Amino acid sequence: MIIRLTLLTKQKVMKLPSKYMEDAVEQLATLPSIGKRTALRLVLQLLNRKPEEIERFAQAFITMKAKVKHCATCGNISDEELCFICVNPHRTRSIVCVVEDVRDVMAIEETSSYKGIYHVLGGIISPMDGIGPSDLNIPSLVEKAGSGEVEEVIFALSPTMEGDTTNFYLYKKLKECDIRITTLSRGVTVGSELHYADGLTLGRSIVNRTDFKVN
Repeated sequence: MIIRLTLLTKQKVMKLPSKYMEDAVEQLATLPSIGKRTALRLVLQLLNRKPEEIERFAQAFITMKAKVKHCATCGNISDEELCFICVNPHRTRSIVCVVEDVRDVMAIEETSSYKGIYHVLGGIISPMDGIGPSDLNIPSLVEKAGSGEVEEVIFALSPTMEGDTTNFYLYKKLKECDIRITTLSRGVTVGSELHYADGLTLGRSIVNRTDFKVN
């Protein structure tokens, strides 16, 4: 029996000879940047692997989902209750860098230009995507900023309209705290996502950060 799978090509629909293969392609195609043609290529490659290799492959994802946590302090990805940055005694705890997600933490860490700690919002305010302030990790940031231990909060969000909106909202929440509020210098291309910036540019933007100003 031939199973018809809607696989986008320039001129035709590709047919797959197996329902199980079709299901595997459909699942891989749910991943970002993975189209059905790429998904099919990956499925065919996996199909040629030994059963024990497939078991290790699948188990890695099952274990990851079961074991990986969000740091109880900053929201970063961690295998333990607290991430490796928060438990590092050499990090400057009086400076908190606010980022959208864990990819930004990784990007900033690769620059070796920042020695403070982080606060991961888990997104940015985006009405078009149905994301509001209540969907983000904001209350704990406000609590942290008002604890008396923090001297500076750095807004390190992507220089997009949504990022700027989030910065402004956070500023209104934090302006009564006795802290310095800064933002990255405009070395990162406007309209781009922070984790796509090259390391040198991102590192300089952190080092040369400026006081946040409301226009």
